Amino acid sequence: MVADEPGGAERRQRARLVVEVRGRVQGVGYRVFALREAMRLDLDGSVANERNGTVRVIAEGPRMDLEALVERLAEGPPAALVERVSVRWEPPRGLDTGFWIASGAHSGD
Repeated sequence: MVADEPGGAERRQRARLVVEVRGRVQGVGYRVFALREAMRLDLDGSVANERNGTVRVIAEGPRMDLEALVERLAEGPPAALVERVSVRWEPPRGLDTGFWIASGAHSGD
């Protein structure tokens, strides 16, 4: 049970996550994959393609759910080849409710 784990309360506290995913992550369904995973975890935020070929994910929710999202982002969808996942933790800022695909530099997925 999470409540009995060391740091359990801390892992349930709301946090903000900014992730940059590098590799073959554009044009392979990565944004839709990230959207589904974030929605499954009931997180708030967005995913977008960046000009430099990366995908950026910004999400807020319980830290333990955000950690689960990072694990899934590192796997990616079958057609992707994830080379690196950079993670930055921040205090929550209060994103709009829900998760969406934001328009980015590269429109293909």
